[in-house]
Amino acid sequence: MHSSAVFLIEFGAIILGLGLLGRFAARFQFSPIPLYLLAGLAFGEGGLLPLGTSEEFVAIGAEIGVILLLLMLGLEYTASDLVSNLKTQYPAGLVDAALNALPGAAMALLLGWGPVAAVVLAGVTWISSSGVIAKVLGDLGRLGNRETPVILSILVLEDLSMAVYLPIITALLAGAGLAAGSATLAIALGVAGLVLLLAVRYGRHISRFVSSDDPEKLLLVVLGLTLLVAGLAQQLQVSAAVGAFLVGIALSGEAAEGAHNLLAPLRDLFAAVFFVFFGLHTDPASIPPVLVPALALALVTALTKIATGYWAAKRAGISAKGRWRAGGTLVARGEFSIVIAGLAVTAGIEPSLGPLATAYVLILVILGPLTARYTEPVAMRLVARPGKPSPTAHVPAERAASPAVPLETVDDPDTAGRS
Repeated sequence: MHSSAVFLIEFGAIILGLGLLGRFAARFQFSPIPLYLLAGLAFGEGGLLPLGTSEEFVAIGAEIGVILLLLMLGLEYTASDLVSNLKTQYPAGLVDAALNALPGAAMALLLGWGPVAAVVLAGVTWISSSGVIAKVLGDLGRLGNRETPVILSILVLEDLSMAVYLPIITALLAGAGLAAGSATLAIALGVAGLVLLLAVRYGRHISRFVSSDDPEKLLLVVLGLTLLVAGLAQQLQVSAAVGAFLVGIALSGEAAEGAHNLLAPLRDLFAAVFFVFFGLHTDPASIPPVLVPALALALVTALTKIATGYWAAKRAGISAKGRWRAGGTLVARGEFSIVIAGLAVTAGIEPSLGPLATAYVLILVILGPLTARYTEPVAMRLVARPGKPSPTAHVPAERAASPAVPLETVDDPDTAGRS
């Protein structure tokens, strides 16, 4: 009875604190994610007041938060959108891997950690945080922007690449033979391909099965289906996030719209818990010894992510403002990077790799929402030339005065698709 009371007090205090931090962030018009992370850091391992009984529940809630973030992203797009974007954006995925994995591998080799650690740190620096980016896109109202499909295509390519990368890194860390590693990889690829096939070919049937006029039944079926698919995907060495995203892709029409409205509050609750959980498992004392290499790596890979997003958006025909927004949005690292580093720490290949990865991710998960918001205005000021006419200077007077053509839309056509 006593432990139950302590759990309720701790978890209630967490939720209340998150609500107050969210209000504070909204008042000053910035993303609450950095505040959630710093709160977790203050009350986690080595923090001011470590939590006790509620930690296990927070861990489960954090995993559900990532799943719901990716489900809601999937609900924004149809299966045909996904296939089209993947076909057109796969070169951006290759550029993304080259620009962002190589700095991590180079840092590990410079520190003398060896080739296996280099492969691990390459994965840590390569993969952006789908959870953080999904939250930031929602907070900034950019889900309908024309650069957002480019961002999502890169994220999906990264998540699908994890279906290949994670079995490989697991085999390397375990010292498994070629046969065992190949079998694990084949299973992972087969499951990812099967889920994608079902989402693309049978999405209408799945939507019909899920759809219901009763909000309670719709909520239970969609949430249950998502958690089931995510769990099965993870059990078979495929990312739970990929499974959840593909469930969202499979749903369309009234089922998708109804699920979106019902699940939005749950997503916000559990997503906030995820960011707190990340901070809870970071010991502040482990950060100072690795802070310099972590800062250097964060600076380099922030710039390479911005370059990746800019190039991909330019290739898709997005205007300059949209290119900078795409680049800035991709900077954050998070859940996958921590999972990869955790595998290496468990295997015991390099004691300093875990703290370095934690410091690196913490820096970029705080910096990411800031670059998402400010990269575009800062870049546009820097590239603006003295005497250059304003973007609306060429608009005829009668068109500029017309309420049917807002000046913001003329100035920035990439916001025209905002829903």
